[in-house]
Amino acid sequence: MRATRITSGAAMAVGALAVASLAFAPSALAVTPQSATLTADCGSFGGGDATLTATQDGTSATMTLTSSAVTAPIALSADSISSTLTLVKASGGTTDFTGTKNPAMAAGDPVTVGPLSGTVASGDSLEAFGGSLKMTVFGITITCTATGPQSPGPFVFD
Repeated sequence: MRATRITSGAAMAVGALAVASLAFAPSALAVTPQSATLTADCGSFGGGDATLTATQDGTSATMTLTSSAVTAPIALSADSISSTLTLVKASGGTTDFTGTKNPAMAAGDPVTVGPLSGTVASGDSLEAFGGSLKMTVFGITITCTATGPQSPGPFVFD
């Protein structure tokens, strides 16, 4: 009888540990690819290679854009750029990612905006080519567009 209690207690402890490890395990990334590169044209503000990084948590998603080719024209404080990233849906239409998140940047620093928040549906396939990134800084709007498809391909959300 005592061996049965010890065995039952051990089994319950193992089960509790298994449940706890699942509860604290990081959620799987549901978007593929996790990042893509593109070439952006920002008119008189410059242009060149940029990287988009995506995350997903259910129907909520974020996008962060970084580019060493596009640089801050002046020193910018954290969270001072209002941004809207518009991506094109393969099924038609667009999806916007918006926010005012950015790190502090000195003049000449590479530009980073995001994470910008948006809503996605399972199966959404989103591409930067055909969309735009609009950044408003001190009342001046800078519009960047991709000059071709992103690589390795569109973001596909689960």
